[in-house]
This record gives sequence, C-alpha cells and structure tokens, in this order.
Amino acid sequence: MNILVTGSKGQLGSEIRDAAMLDGGLRFFFCDLAELDITDRDAVVRMCERDGIDVIINCAAYTAVDRAEDDADTAMRVNRDGPGVLAECARERGALLLQVSTDYVFNGESSVPYRECDEVSPLGVYGQSKWEGEELVRRSGASYMIFRTSWLYSAHGNNFVKTMLRLGAERDELRVVFDQVGTPCYAADLARALMHVLERVEPGVNYAATYHFSNEGVCSWYDFAVMIMRLGGLGCRVVPIESSEFPAKVTRPHFSVLNKGKIKADWGVDVPHWMDGLERMMRAPLARGGASRGDA
Repeated sequence: MNILVTGSKGQLGSEIRDAAMLDGGLRFFFCDLAELDITDRDAVVRMCERDGIDVIINCAAYTAVDRAEDDADTAMRVNRDGPGVLAECARERGALLLQVSTDYVFNGESSVPYRECDEVSPLGVYGQSKWEGEELVRRSGASYMIFRTSWLYSAHGNNFVKTMLRLGAERDELRVVFDQVGTPCYAADLARALMHVLERVEPGVNYAATYHFSNEGVCSWYDFAVMIMRLGGLGCRVVPIESSEFPAKVTRPHFSVLNKGKIKADWGVDVPHWMDGLERMMRAPLARGGASRGDA
C-alpha cells in the first residue's frame, strides 16, 4: 500500500512519519507545501501517478484561527479547495482519502460530547473552511474517512504545550482561560489511530465515514496549563481567567469534547487519557516551535 502524507512537516504529519518508521508494512511518501500544493490539481495527479498512491492522508491545513479572519481567501483555498482536489484525484484513482478536520465545525454550545451526526455550526472563517472542505470530500464520490480532532499538540511544531513550557520558564505567573472545556489530543496518539485503521482497511471497499478522535477525559485550558507546569517541574503560577479577559478575533468553542464511541466501535481503536498522552509527550525530545496555541 502506497500512502501519500501531505502537510508532512506539521504536528500530525511529523508524528505519522515517526510512527511509519516503526511499521514496515506500509510505504509512505511525505510531502509538504514545498513539494506539493494540494490546490494544484495537475501537480497532485502527477505525484499520485508517479508514486502509485493508494491512500492519501491530508494533514495540510491553514490552522491560524485568528489570522484566518483577515486571510479568508488563503484559509478557504487550503482548507476547502485543497481537500476537494485531493478527493477528486482519490476518486479517479480508486484511492482512499483520510481527511483531518476539527472540533471548530461545532459552536461549543452543547453540554454533552459531540457525536459525528450532531448538527454543525462553524465558528469563524477557520471552522467554516474546514466544514466546507469536509463537504467537498463527502460529495466527491471518493472513498473517504474524515477524522475530527481537537486541541492538537506534539513535540513537533507550534502548540499550546510548548508555549506554556516556554512561558512558564520565563515568567512567575500566567493567566489562562478556565471557561473553555474540551480534550487535548496528543498528535502521536492520533497518528497511531490512523495507522491502526490503515492496517485494517479492506481493498475494494468504498468507505464513507466521519470519526472523532481526541484523547479521553475532559479539562479546561487552565487545567491543561496547570498539569503542564506540574509535569514540567515549573514553579510558574497559573491563574484562571474568563474568555472575556482574553480578547480574540474568533470566539473559541466553550465546550468541544468529542465522543469517540464510533471509532472505538468500528475499528477497535484504543484511546488513551489526555494526562497519559501529555506525560508521554513531555518525555519526548522537543522539536523547534512553540509560538502558538495549536488549534486543530
């Protein structure tokens, strides 16, 4: 099985690369923007034909949530049009597309974990662009699986954990919102889940499914920051604040816990608790980065 991974230098793409080194049964081709613009249909077709691609894992995304409000054209091109191009090429080749999406397709007003079938109501340009990308994939006629995730972090790239570690070493006190609740997702655990699914897909089956994956458990960004300081051995005090005290261009979901029952039932995926994932990430060598929140 020949697998193309786009956005391979991002958090999830990097973790898939690490996981691939431990699995000799699958053949991976990794590319980032410098090697492939996923909105360039001719370029995608050429690469897929050259490497005999059977599966595409699309990790390429515009994830700067606030910046997307001022750069909607780019966000839509990458998050909507790109998946549409990949889905068309997958359909023509008879390949399978794994599309990574986000909790931002929901408005955060639920009080129970979101299921895949729940009504969407995207927040801001970013959430809308990811939802429209999902819809293009669904309407393409390609074999696909969409995986929504949340609060993604990794030893690679820019994310909340690395930002907290850096700031916690520089400051005596940090103010972090406590009224936004969700579940962190260690990108390495999502990468392992995708590998688990790929090892079990059946040739010739036309898949059409949406799944949710983050780690288990529930916390606020404040709780998350407190645990990061504790595991990092940092004495920085974390002070809980309300979202209204932390102005942003886009309202983040106040509740974005994802229900993982479907992926566990369909594929037997094991979902570790978020504290377990964080402990394992903290033991990993940190790659460069650490200047952003790392929204999924």
